[in-house]
Amino acid sequence: MTNIHTARRFAVLATGLLLWIGGCTVGPNYEKPDVAVHPEWSEAKQPGIDTRPADLERWWTAFNDPLLNSLVERAIQSNLDLRQAEARIREERALRAFTASGEWPTINVSGSYSRNHSSQNAIGLRTQGAVGAPSSGASLDQNLYRTGFDSTWEIDVFGGVRRSVEAADANVEASVEDRRNTLVTLLGDVAKNYIDLRGFQHEIEVARANLEAQQETLDLTRVRFQAGLASELDVVQAEGQLNTTAAVIPTLESALKQAAHQLDVLLGLEPGSLWGELSKTAPIPALPPEVLVGLPSELLRRRPDIRSAERQLAAATAQVGAATADLFPRFFLIGTAGLQSISASDWFSRGSNFWSIGPTVIWPIFDAGKIRANIEVTNAVQEQALIQYQKTILTALQDVENSLVSYSRERERYRSLSQAVEANRRAVIMSTDLYTKGLVDFLNVLLNQRAFYATESDLAQSEAAMASNLVSLYKALGGGW
Repeated sequence: MTNIHTARRFAVLATGLLLWIGGCTVGPNYEKPDVAVHPEWSEAKQPGIDTRPADLERWWTAFNDPLLNSLVERAIQSNLDLRQAEARIREERALRAFTASGEWPTINVSGSYSRNHSSQNAIGLRTQGAVGAPSSGASLDQNLYRTGFDSTWEIDVFGGVRRSVEAADANVEASVEDRRNTLVTLLGDVAKNYIDLRGFQHEIEVARANLEAQQETLDLTRVRFQAGLASELDVVQAEGQLNTTAAVIPTLESALKQAAHQLDVLLGLEPGSLWGELSKTAPIPALPPEVLVGLPSELLRRRPDIRSAERQLAAATAQVGAATADLFPRFFLIGTAGLQSISASDWFSRGSNFWSIGPTVIWPIFDAGKIRANIEVTNAVQEQALIQYQKTILTALQDVENSLVSYSRERERYRSLSQAVEANRRAVIMSTDLYTKGLVDFLNVLLNQRAFYATESDLAQSEAAMASNLVSLYKALGGGW
């Protein structure tokens, strides 16, 4: 009973010591950096842009395209990059549990049996009368039965383990933000490839319509040539214009198929799986009447890559403390208890009990500068993480400003191209009519057709570019989660 009371008093003393030193944690305490940004976007003062708070969780629904909505939902369920990011979260959580196990004692159970044969010349086995003969009652062969528990508990006096757990927690949170960042990228990629696909379909329609009109012009020049009202040069020029336009279509069809294949991969499917849905021509998704972008300060809370970089900085700061703790002593509480006997018959008797408990201290005295070098390493890593955090913020602000200016300027370009298409359409009609009457030469018709086709193709590209730039803006704002 005395031994049991002694062990209990020692455990109470150790617990009290642990509570007393619980706040003794070396290394810097992390504080989130205070980053000042401009109160407003410099490029937000454009028509169709509003800085009111934005709800961007489901921004793709603003295009009112049911197929786009369906593709996005399916991509969220089956995209391989997203599943890989989710596996990384599970990995970091498991690493966190592995690290946190250092805060608790380890307990092992063991059992053994051995058959031992002692030397006849061992001290205590020899007699003075007969060299090499065992003393009376002694046996050279013995059994040894042993079982019990042994436990080791490192008392985290200077917080090395606690700092490691702190870093692991931050790494888990960073992996969650990385998954969100992967989601933001995925949503943008699905929408952009879908818009590109619709844009290529529209360009193909424009090219085929122009091809039909140019075929009619070629037929007209041939009739006039046969009637002696036009030269063979007019026919040759019309044929060249027709074939030039026809040569564009295969390139556009190739780009169309590539966009469809990219959508297949984004949805975790084999290339060609979605062609039955995507091959049906449909308009380019329409733009919403206005776009809400919020303020720059909201971006710091919404962009997952910024949030991830901040968590990585927190993890790097905690690792400095974990490395610093190696400079100080490490305290262990070690205990062993069990049964030991040379005979199986009395193995479970009171006399077979044995136990021991006591503290152990380990303090590195000389390590050739290894610990301090490791501290310098963690300090440098922390500095890099801080710089990366600052750079991530600047890059995010740049992404938004660039997307704002691209979206607004493309809207202006689209309006100008729309007017140019109408003017060139009238010019084609007028020049064709005058050519039919013999009042102008065929070169006027040819030049006006080229100008009309070029501006109409540019208009189709601009319409897709506006929608694509809007997707880039939503992505830059960190929308989608």
